[in-house]
Amino acid sequence: MSRKTPKKTTTMKESTSTCPVCGYAQLEEPPRNRTGGASMEICACCGFQFGVTDDDHGIGYDEYRQGWIKDGMPWTSKQKTPKNWSPQTQLAGLALSATLKRVKGRPPRMSVQMA
Repeated sequence: MSRKTPKKTTTMKESTSTCPVCGYAQLEEPPRNRTGGASMEICACCGFQFGVTDDDHGIGYDEYRQGWIKDGMPWTSKQKTPKNWSPQTQLAGLALSATLKRVKGRPPRMSVQMA
């Protein structure tokens, strides 16, 4: 009786990096590494290129985001727009994440009203 060895499967690395400009959560790598170096990746959603748009052209995340929103939040990549893509949902997630980072480690605010 021969034993079959299980096939080795390779899985693609799931991205956990989010664009700090538009909130798109499918970047191939973090926009900045631990030492501050830029990835040079272009966000498929908003078109921001880390290390070029910011470092070379001097445009910050907030400024670029405002321009992208003003332009109607278009999908900028030639890649097919993801199914059920919602720039509004992305931005809401980005805002929530930023809020949670600001309050991390702080006790919740409590209001006490005296009678």
